[in-house]
Formats: sequence, structure tokens, C-alpha cells
Amino acid sequence: MATPKIVLFYVFAPLPDPEAIRLWQSAVASASNLRGRIIVSPHGINVTVGGDLPDVKRYVRATREYPAFKAADVKWSTGTGDEFPKLSVKVRPEIVTFGDPDRIRVDENGVVGGGTRLTPEEVNELVDERGDDVVFLDGRNAIEAGIGHFRGAVIPAAETTRDLLRLVDAGEFDRFRDRPVITYCTGGVRCEIFSALLAERGFSEVYQIDGGIVRYGERFGDDGLWEGSLYVFDGRMSVDFSDRAAVVGSCGKCGAATNNVANYPDADGRDLMVVCGGCVP
Repeated sequence: MATPKIVLFYVFAPLPDPEAIRLWQSAVASASNLRGRIIVSPHGINVTVGGDLPDVKRYVRATREYPAFKAADVKWSTGTGDEFPKLSVKVRPEIVTFGDPDRIRVDENGVVGGGTRLTPEEVNELVDERGDDVVFLDGRNAIEAGIGHFRGAVIPAAETTRDLLRLVDAGEFDRFRDRPVITYCTGGVRCEIFSALLAERGFSEVYQIDGGIVRYGERFGDDGLWEGSLYVFDGRMSVDFSDRAAVVGSCGKCGAATNNVANYPDADGRDLMVVCGGCVP
């Protein structure tokens, strides 16, 4: 039996005909028997899909045949085959919804004005050199950050990605304008834009982790600056980088230590919560 695999990737690139890309992606992914989510916009593409290994490989090869997607940084993980109920391929104004698509500028090199990219090794080197002056700024929502984050990170009071734009514009992070700020998110797509918004506001030294938490965790596991579990946007809900992952979350009902995220109050509930197994009906 083929091993189920999940791939996560995005590409920021100008797409003059997003609907044509949607139709092509729908055909390619369907022909490969994949399930998951593909979002196409004038800014590029954002993909999380899964299926049997040969099928996923075939899809990735076909996608990379499109010149703008040739260099896509594809992140692989092992799945169970039940992570996604169906395939969804949609055109939206943004590939990640900050809520102001006209504010985002994209050229053939990606998001214009984004932060300096750091490899996982360079992240550690910067912290070694600059110490507590470095600010890790989480580019995700509070539920995601609740089960895992970089050590000492600033966790914005954000329920959605739209909240990050509002918080930037409200000056919520201005106290860090003259310090080295490292933005991070799951696979890198949100901090591409988040870092550009901070730079636009006048932050003097903005960085983003190239490949996001996923790439950092692949390199350092639980032996680096990351603590806890990583929330993922599929049926797994979260993944650990080793069997030594710290438990940093606390149950929203009883306060017990947990890294579990679930739909609440039941499996059909629309609200996600950090909640321990004992409090899930």
C-alpha cells in the first residue's frame, strides 16, 4: 500500500488569469486523486493537499511545469489518508486573507518589500549574536500559538489573519520598531506579507524564517528555539517534531496542560479550542 503524504507550499507570483490556473490545478489534482485545499489569486498560489505518494509526486511534477511555480519550496509530511474530506480549488483575492489585497505588491521575485529571509541556522546565529534584543513575532492566530511557539515569542491577540493587519496599523507592535524582529508562521506564507507590513510601517530590521516553522522544525526538531507542537490545517490538527515535544498549551476548560486542539463543543463544532482529551465530549 502506498504511503499517504501531505504537501504544503505556496508561491507569490503575478498570475494574470487566476481562473485559468484554478481550472488547470483542479484538473491536475483531481487526476492525481488528491484531496485538500488550493487557493489561487492574482498574487499566486497556496496549496495543502494529500494523497498516496506516487499521486502526490505526479501532482508536484505537473505543478512545477508552470514557470512561475518551478521553484516552489514544497514541504512534505506523512499523513494517514484521512486528513481532508475533499478537494477544494478556489480563486480568492488573496492566497492568505489579510483583508486588503490592494496593499500587497507582488513581482516575479515574490512579495515586494518583505523581510530578510533567514535559514534555520541563521535564526539561531542571530539570536546568539543579539540575544534578548531579538523579538520573535508570531504571525499566526492565538489558537495556533497556544500549543507551540518560539521561546519568548510575542503572541498577538489575533483570532484571524485579518487581525494582524489591524494590529500593525494600530501600532500594537511599534515598541519593537528599532529591534531585530523575526516573523514566523507555519510554512512561511503569512510572514511574507506580515514582514512587508512591518517594514512598510518603518520597522528597521525585519526578518522572516524561510520555510516557516516547518523548515525550522525539520532542521532542529525540539533541540532549538521552538517549543511545543505545530498546529496544522488538516485532520491531524497538530504535529510534533520529536517524541520530546514540550507541552506548552493549557486546556481552555479545566486549565490542564495539553497540546491538543479540537473542534468544540463537539466534532461538528465550528470553534477550535485548545482542550484536553478529558474535556472533549
